[in-house]
Amino acid sequence: MTDFHPSLYLTGKNITERMGFMELLATTRLSSKGQVVIPEDVRNSLKLKAGDQFVVIGRDDTVILKTISAPSIKEFSEMLDEAKKQAKTAGLKKTDIDRIIREVRKRNRR
Repeated sequence: MTDFHPSLYLTGKNITERMGFMELLATTRLSSKGQVVIPEDVRNSLKLKAGDQFVVIGRDDTVILKTISAPSIKEFSEMLDEAKKQAKTAGLKKTDIDRIIREVRKRNRR
């Protein structure tokens, strides 16, 4: 099997099996406002809806949209417990964490 190269397959809508999962391929265009429409087949397949958020990753000539969602309350609680454990193991105190948060917020305002 030859290496997959999207430009060879984006002449229409195709579903290909690659690396053990299904990929849905379609073409789209960038608007003058920098907007990209995610084709309906892809939206339906991935169960995307208005308001969904994405991380946008760009490298060379590749753009990747990765859906993101807030963790559930249970997941957030588990992450918080793990963060507390790691902070305790590292010897951090609440005053250290408060200081670090202030520094990061100050840096991000610039």
